[in-house]
This record gives sequence, structure tokens and C-alpha cells, in this order.
Amino acid sequence: MSNFAPPHKGELAAAPKIDAMPATVAFEDRVRAWEEEFLAADATRSYPARRAVAEPDSPLRTPFQRDRDRIVHSKSFRRLKHKTQVFVAPEGDHYRTRLTHTLEACGIARTVARALGLNEDLTEAIGLGHDLGHPPFGHAGEETLDRCLRERTVGGFKHNEHSLRVVEVLEREGAGLNLTAQVRDGILNHTGPNKPATLEGRIVRLVDRVAYINHDIDDALRAGILHQEDLPAAEIELLGPTGSIRIDTLVADIVERSRDAGDILQSEAVGMAMLRLRKFMFEHVYLGETARSEHARVERTMTGLFDHYLANPEGIPALDPDADAAQRVTDYIAGMTDRYCIARFTDLAIPEAARF
Repeated sequence: MSNFAPPHKGELAAAPKIDAMPATVAFEDRVRAWEEEFLAADATRSYPARRAVAEPDSPLRTPFQRDRDRIVHSKSFRRLKHKTQVFVAPEGDHYRTRLTHTLEACGIARTVARALGLNEDLTEAIGLGHDLGHPPFGHAGEETLDRCLRERTVGGFKHNEHSLRVVEVLEREGAGLNLTAQVRDGILNHTGPNKPATLEGRIVRLVDRVAYINHDIDDALRAGILHQEDLPAAEIELLGPTGSIRIDTLVADIVERSRDAGDILQSEAVGMAMLRLRKFMFEHVYLGETARSEHARVERTMTGLFDHYLANPEGIPALDPDADAAQRVTDYIAGMTDRYCIARFTDLAIPEAARF
């Protein structure tokens, strides 16, 4: 057993002495031994690293830890702090952004992974990277960018596919992050028709909804768009009256149903209650009256930028030399924060003298 392995039940963990660490035992060997003893049989192992471009492993971090660090240190991750989750440029310091959603979802996903004996490093890396490709202005921004592409090209826009493009092609000035195959698969398939290949990726896929449904309810209540009595009574009675209680209920149900199933599952009662709560949020918040009032302005802003840059592609960076003009414009606009998008549209649409 590795010196870093947790003790068996009933044992007391003695603090390891540095000089007792066998210097000849490689970090990878210790991780492999620990995972074989303590991870579930169907958990993803950290080695060997499966990257598109082979590279030496780190002597101090697993391949999935390196992926996590590359994501956290990326420009696209930092931009998430100024991208809309639900409310566009909200007045108040406590509304969620795409970054805080990412962190909340990641924390919940790690809890589930640990409880099931799955690979926390892999779960964390997928969770941190899953929304890197989200455009500005939340749901409205994604819908607008999708429509722009469908009207002008043969394709459309899906944020999960663009998240994969960000880490494979656009980051590091066009070099990409060279993440492992398991992390790239989890990012691509955190939404959409296909399940992730790993159980860790499937945790993120399900927990993403657990997180955003509940914290978006919290933000909608804070904004006065919803009131507690507006929430569907049967679902709230089953799942709990507050966001933290509902998350505890949902997490406990996932762990209980998944423990011996070989998959990441929910019970029918709890899973259907969550889906009905999600449907309620789409009807009353995501596509509700307040959101629709912003949609016209989001559409005007993003469509104006799209058409301008499509006609003037020399004004935008070309991180992918093989991309056509529409893809270059998509890459540029999808990478914008809300405020940068607004600033660029203002530069184009409002005469300079009229800004004072």
C-alpha cells in the first residue's frame, strides 16, 4: 500500500514522514496502486494518458490533474466570469455567472464521484471544462448564434461541440490544450444525444442539470421573477424547500441508484420530479417574459456583429488557419464575454460623438 493511501476502516492514519517515502517508487506507481485498491472496479484509471499528441507524464500530477490545470489556466476559463448564466448584466453581486455555475457543478460532481469510488480528478477536469464554449448571453446567445449559422451556412451552433473545439483547436493561440481523450469525451457529451464513455463523464452530464436548475431557481427568486409560492408544489415537496436541500436529495438519490448499477442513474420519482422542475424553469424563466424582453436586444447585438465580421473577416483573429470565414466569426463571437460583445457592437452601431 502507498504511504499516501487512506487507512482501512478501524485504522488510524499516521502522518507519513518525508524521509520514509521510498524515493525509488515512482509517483505513477503509487497512484496506480492506490487506485487499484480504493477505486471502484469500473472507475476510470488515471494511466496511461491517452492524448492526441503523446507527451511525457508529470512526475507530480496525474494526467487528469494536468488537464484540470490546463483548463483552469486557460483564457476561456477566465472569461466565464463575465458570461451570463441566466440574467444579462444583472444588478447585484450574488447572481450566478457561467463561472460560478461551473464551480458549483464541479463541486457536486466530485461529491458524487467520491461517494461512488470513481475518479475525482477526471470528474473535476470534465466539470471545469464543460462550458468553455458557451457564447455570451446564456441561452439567448446560443440560440442567436445557432440561427445566424443556420441561415448563412449548412451548420449550426451547439455549445458542447464548441467547448470541444476550444480545448482542441482554439486555446493556446491555436495550439489547443492536448487534453486526454476521456476529458474531451466528457466535455463533448455533457449534453446532446450521446452519453459520455466514462462514468465520471456521466456524473457531470447529470449533475450539470442538478446544479443549474437549483441555482437558477435561487437567482430567479432573488430577482423577483419567481416567488416561493410559484414553484410547483408536488416537486418541491418531494425534493425539498431550498436549493441546498434539493441538491442533497438529488445527490443522495443518484448515489443510491448508481452504486451497483454500472451506470449513473436516478430513481424514476426523483428523476421525473427534476425534469418537471426543469420544464417549469424553461417556461417561466429561461423563455419567460423577462428573458424574452432581453432576447430581442441580444439577437440584434449578436446578429449585427456576425454580419459585420462576416463581411470584414480581416478584423478578427485567425486562430485556426483552416477555418472558413463563418467559422472564424463564430469562434470570435462565441469567445466574447457579455460586456466585450456589447462594447464591440457599440463601436459599430453608435457614432462616437453620440456616446457622450
